[in-house]
Amino acid sequence: MKRIVFGALLGLAYAGSSYAQSAVTLYGLVDTSITYANNQRAGGAGAPGSSNWALSSGNLSSSRWGLRGHEDLGGGLSAVFTLENGFSGVNGQAANKGVDLFGRQAFVGLQSNQYGSLTFGRQYDFIEAFADPLGASGPGWGGNLGMHPYDNDDSVHIIRLNNSVKYTSPTHRGLKFGAMYAFSNTAGQFGNNAAYSAGVSYENGPVSLAAAYLGVNRSADPATANANGAISTADGTAPITGGSQQIWTLAGRYRSGPASVGLAWSHSSTDSVTGVLHGSSVTPLVGKNLTFDNFSVDGRYFVTPAFSVAAAYTYTAGRFSTDTGTTRPKWNSVMLQSDYKLSRRTDVYIEGVYQSVSGGNGNPVFDASIFTLTPSSNSNQVAVAAGLRHRF
Repeated sequence: MKRIVFGALLGLAYAGSSYAQSAVTLYGLVDTSITYANNQRAGGAGAPGSSNWALSSGNLSSSRWGLRGHEDLGGGLSAVFTLENGFSGVNGQAANKGVDLFGRQAFVGLQSNQYGSLTFGRQYDFIEAFADPLGASGPGWGGNLGMHPYDNDDSVHIIRLNNSVKYTSPTHRGLKFGAMYAFSNTAGQFGNNAAYSAGVSYENGPVSLAAAYLGVNRSADPATANANGAISTADGTAPITGGSQQIWTLAGRYRSGPASVGLAWSHSSTDSVTGVLHGSSVTPLVGKNLTFDNFSVDGRYFVTPAFSVAAAYTYTAGRFSTDTGTTRPKWNSVMLQSDYKLSRRTDVYIEGVYQSVSGGNGNPVFDASIFTLTPSSNSNQVAVAAGLRHRF
């Protein structure tokens, strides 16, 4: 009798596992490079510049590890989750100031082949999902060294939205769209540090197009600021701090055989600005409004299936308004890269960036600054990274 009951239980367990199949994947990426940069400040703002050689992590792709899983619920419906954190490949330190256990992503949801996905948690907005992959910076070929000034337009995805509900449609005839809302999660301050994003993408043969938007409602007054709302100011995911913020992006890419070319425009505006990401930390910059328009063009060519060369140019026009006047800084950035795939998961690269800034009126916040490297002591900076990147 015991054998019969035990056999029946085994049969039920097997039947359940065959219906609701699940899988959990450990994945990640390590990117480490030897980096040269000139004119780096030897001290604080106004200090003289010095050339520097350093071992760096994440100049192209931020080093990370994560867990990704799904469970087949039947009928084309699955439960999904992602838990992902960043780290330094140089010293092993956790990213996001060590504040977050899973600072890059942490969400759970449902995914349907017919109706799309609905997810809940800490997630990227639709600038990351739709627009940025078509350009050079961020998930494009140029990676983090291609960051636009202060990451003003979420070009390398420093921004993550806490407390968010995100819907992404399935692809229909090349068209996909999505929308999300991130709660402030604070009693009595429903709209203080709440955020919303939407986007649409279209792909037809060699042509890819995308448009996306991100809006953040928040208070710049320290007495009423909500530091742990949709965009946290405690873990470094707010590259520009202050009041309400708006970002619009348009991007397109055309591919022909081994060659591709991309065009992108973005506009960002922050009211009652209080600080900007300059180097590896937020530097005070207090004013009424800070706006940017970023115009980028890039091209990439695969000489062989394993070896590619690429170039990009970005022009950024800024406007910083205060009670006493307006400053109009302008950035010109040129980026060159060659990359060779040793295998499907491992590549070596060399990438160089030159940035020049004008019109900063002597404000050291408007000195040249490439990604999170130490800022320049003047209006020009060159950075070159030779690195190894491995995915697992």
